[in-house]
Amino acid sequence: QVQLVESGGGLVQAGGSLRLSCAASGRTFSSYAMGWFRQAPGKERDVVAVASWSGDNTRYADSVKGRFTISRDNAKNMVYLQMNSLKPEDTAIYYCAADRSYYTDRAYEWDYWGQGTQVTVSS
Repeated sequence: QVQLVESGGGLVQAGGSLRLSCAASGRTFSSYAMGWFRQAPGKERDVVAVASWSGDNTRYADSVKGRFTISRDNAKNMVYLQMNSLKPEDTAIYYCAADRSYYTDRAYEWDYWGQGTQVTVSS
């Protein structure tokens, strides 16, 4: 079992930055791939970034490449999403998720979820 709690969302102007954090509980945290997803009103939950269990491998949605960075600290059971150059279209609820597989982008295949944190980017 893995429990996830996100924090760090808020309101920011376009071009600004935010850092999301995800605190995980569970002794097997380091054996899970960790991901960040987002869901805007009326839209599906889409993958934003994924990190492998070690953090050595990462991948990103095309829409955030070069602007967002996912990282993890297995010693602290933490995952982060650094978001720079934010755009209004980044506005969404952001979710932290854990799964045994690094390779899946489909939200329904991920095993554990946090409650989400709202990110709003004003123009």
